Amino acid sequence: MRCIVLAAALVAAGAHAQYQGPAVESCHSYALKEKSANGNRAKVVYKRDHHLLIERYTRTAGNQFVSSVLTGNGAVVLFGAPSAELSFLCLLADEKRPVFFAWLPRQDTQALAQCTRDDSLRGKSRPCLESLLQVAESDLGQLYATRFQEANERGEAALTAYRKSNDEWRQYRDAECQRRRDAGAAGDADERQLACIVDLTRRRALDMR
Repeated sequence: MRCIVLAAALVAAGAHAQYQGPAVESCHSYALKEKSANGNRAKVVYKRDHHLLIERYTRTAGNQFVSSVLTGNGAVVLFGAPSAELSFLCLLADEKRPVFFAWLPRQDTQALAQCTRDDSLRGKSRPCLESLLQVAESDLGQLYATRFQEANERGEAALTAYRKSNDEWRQYRDAECQRRRDAGAAGDADERQLACIVDLTRRRALDMR
């Protein structure tokens, strides 16, 4: 935990442009080795996008010299199950010698990515998406119950506003996901719409917390 806090402070000062050097593969191999050591044979993937950044540091974290910190997004791909979409943080003594790696929570997870990374799910993602939607709706339902009680205690006007907000949000979600369905290729329209519903339901739960 101390290493994570230190590294978070290191990258807070800003990062350089998207990085594609040897530290990417070094940290990837290090993450795989750690998982294998723990008996976990899940596949680890990195997203090579604008979030993949390196910050030069050249100091010590505790007793360990650290020359740079690599951060980005990735996933732990599980067989026959939704992937765990996460962010990662990797401390390096140099670009080929990682000394610490950690997965971190990520709030902008996309349901369609979770249900298509594993080969066993690709092309038949609907049951996976339906399972994710069930979890998202359950989570949101629990939050709604709490917020309903709070609004009810404040009086009828607050309760009316609360119900109106929920109704209009659901109308927006359904209309937006229909738009996304219509905007893309016909072949995966149903899955794209369902994934959108999952993503927006999760975002609503974050807003309600």
